[in-house]
Amino acid sequence: MGSRTRPLAPDDRDDWQTLFRAYIDFYRADVPDDIVAMTWSRLMDASSGMVGLCAVDGDDRPVGIALLVFHLSTWSRTTYCYLEDLYVAPAARGQGAGQALIEAVYRAADDRGATRTYWVTEDINDGARRLYDRVAIRAPYVQYRRSA
Repeated sequence: MGSRTRPLAPDDRDDWQTLFRAYIDFYRADVPDDIVAMTWSRLMDASSGMVGLCAVDGDDRPVGIALLVFHLSTWSRTTYCYLEDLYVAPAARGQGAGQALIEAVYRAADDRGATRTYWVTEDINDGARRLYDRVAIRAPYVQYRRSA
């Protein structure tokens, strides 16, 4: 289960929202309902620069999501692909869904000519980091954010 991927489709909204809310909860964040709705709208708009992918079970229902942002770069003539959100439902973990999603992200980036694909995760996210260490190289950068 979970090793097949495809683009998110309009009929996936309820499953996507359940997974996206679980992802937000995992990171102990608070994202207002209007932002969640706006994110879905952007994912469904091919001109937004955002792309949604999902890993699906045997019934073609999403069990994991990968949300991408394609953007220009000051260091390249091409675009970059930022994997902003990746989440797999706990029941589907350990069955290849996460790796299948990352491979689908790489294909989407290649299809759009992106020359860099990157993401960040919390340093304590050990389960995800085990996968990431197998499918990517760890960049030597530290992220900073504007203080409130």
